[in-house]
Amino acid sequence: MTTKLDIAPSSDRELVLARIIDAPRENVYRCWTEPKLVTQWFAPKPWTTPRAEMDVRTGGSSLVVMAGPDGNEFPNPGVFLEVVPGRKIVLTDAYTKAWEPSEKPFMTVVLTFEDEGEGKTRYIARVAHWSVTDREEHEKMGFHEGWGQCADQLEEVARRL
Repeated sequence: MTTKLDIAPSSDRELVLARIIDAPRENVYRCWTEPKLVTQWFAPKPWTTPRAEMDVRTGGSSLVVMAGPDGNEFPNPGVFLEVVPGRKIVLTDAYTKAWEPSEKPFMTVVLTFEDEGEGKTRYIARVAHWSVTDREEHEKMGFHEGWGQCADQLEEVARRL
């Protein structure tokens, strides 16, 4: 199980999930960038991720589809704003593809991956929202619990690689 880190948000519109993941940094990064791996951990169980499509490069598009226990699907399109292989990913839902604006931007995610020694990774997800209201909505949706569960699932997949 991942180890929680206490890292404060940098603003009133940000949520942070920080963990030490018991898997090498390269594996944790792969879990965020290889569609076949993303589908194994991205949604908190009992939800699933039936599909993921990714063009992992600055300006590349991403589509991750989550499905609820009832089978209803929730597509999450976005664009990679910055990709530093093995170290950092910045993505947003403000665009759906090729700089096409989304109907309602909600967040920008900054993921960092750092070696923590002994084959472990310092994994930090900073999620910046367009407004305090959006941040509060994300918290009410279960950000800490859901993203925490997904971090545990991510660790499980990354350890098997």
